[in-house]
Amino acid sequence: MISGRRGTAQLRKAAGEIFQAALDAADPRVAIQRHLRRDGEKLLMDGKVYDLNRGRVYVVGAGKACAAMAAAVEDVLGDRVAEGVVVVKDGHSVPLQRIQIHEASHPVPDARGVQGTAAILALLAQTGPEDLVVVLISGGGSALLPAPVEGTHLAEKQAITRELLACGATIEEINTVRKHCSQLKGGQLARAVQPAHCLTLVLSDVCGDPLDAIASGPTVPDPTTYQDALGILDRYGLQDRVPASIRRHLERGAKGEKPETPKVNDACFEKAHHLIVGNNLQSLLAAQGRAAGLGFHTLLLTAALQGESREVARALAAFLLEVRRSGHPLPSPACLLLGGETTVTLRGKGKGGRSQELALAGAIAIAGAEDLVIFSAGTDGTDGPTDAAGAMADGQTWARAKKVGLDPRRALEDNDSYHFFERLGDLIKTGPTLTNVMDVTLLLAG
Repeated sequence: MISGRRGTAQLRKAAGEIFQAALDAADPRVAIQRHLRRDGEKLLMDGKVYDLNRGRVYVVGAGKACAAMAAAVEDVLGDRVAEGVVVVKDGHSVPLQRIQIHEASHPVPDARGVQGTAAILALLAQTGPEDLVVVLISGGGSALLPAPVEGTHLAEKQAITRELLACGATIEEINTVRKHCSQLKGGQLARAVQPAHCLTLVLSDVCGDPLDAIASGPTVPDPTTYQDALGILDRYGLQDRVPASIRRHLERGAKGEKPETPKVNDACFEKAHHLIVGNNLQSLLAAQGRAAGLGFHTLLLTAALQGESREVARALAAFLLEVRRSGHPLPSPACLLLGGETTVTLRGKGKGGRSQELALAGAIAIAGAEDLVIFSAGTDGTDGPTDAAGAMADGQTWARAKKVGLDPRRALEDNDSYHFFERLGDLIKTGPTLTNVMDVTLLLAG
């Protein structure tokens, strides 16, 4: 335990330890095995019992954490797994015995994702009414499970994904559009699983854990409509920037000329069950426990942080400065914890991600303050299109940047947080963590 007043160097070290506790709590193997166990020829899941003698067990899935989740299922079920196929982001594979891994691109889908999806569909074509299909879903599953609707092509899905990512749309909005341009999202994978039993295990990367939003909810009822998808394009001024074939498809769906995604009373959900095995709140609680163990007064503010990164950062910096000034909402040494997923509207031509941009805007807001640290990182180890999980800033970041010729405000305007923090050695690089429960932001005052 650190005793007495914390200096900046101690706060930075503590932030890394607290974040590691969050990652440990989101380990997919731990999460799966906490809820799934085998008792002889029975598979038990939180009160649900499956008789393994009645049929075969297949495993399919998509997401950044799916390989690690699949390994956990193999640990539990052993030779009872007949076959399986999961699609994961490049570099996120682990050794598996009975389940095939397909690596593909994320966040923009590619042809390998289409091939992996086709392999899943081919496997599901074998299933019978007594079989059990274990579906593994984690963040990233939307991009990794591409199956363009008839009349559209992968390149067009790539184009609309890029537009949605660049305009500042939330993940829920992005997925609403994706669901209505896909053959499997928005509950349509549940149709493909029929007539087998469907057990979906979910590692959540969406605020509030809505099953229909995580990886675009491939095995749950979809509350969104074609009209909702068109409304999102209108909201962000994308009507004339998306491929014409996509726009026509959505317009035809809104007119009732295309079948809607399955809703709550659809027969495909009669044999479907779902369970969230891990989420951001669990990670934040573990991180809070570690912070308390290090001697900090702690306050978990939210697991649903959203908004534009730079605007969120200014508000969080105000919290931190208030701790320094008045000892409210808690006295120093203090650690305030937040989780969620902010967004970035691209204005410049730089490189970065939402967590790095939050840290950069925070560095500007706390410039000159003593013994304050803002740490923000993605639990998946990837922040935006970069190899960094996030970044860390303190009250002296501006001064150190000035010494090497960097202008924080200019970097922020150019969305160039990556190169800014790279020059300062303040990027957080974890490599693939094999999990994904959104971002963790830590505010520390010594």
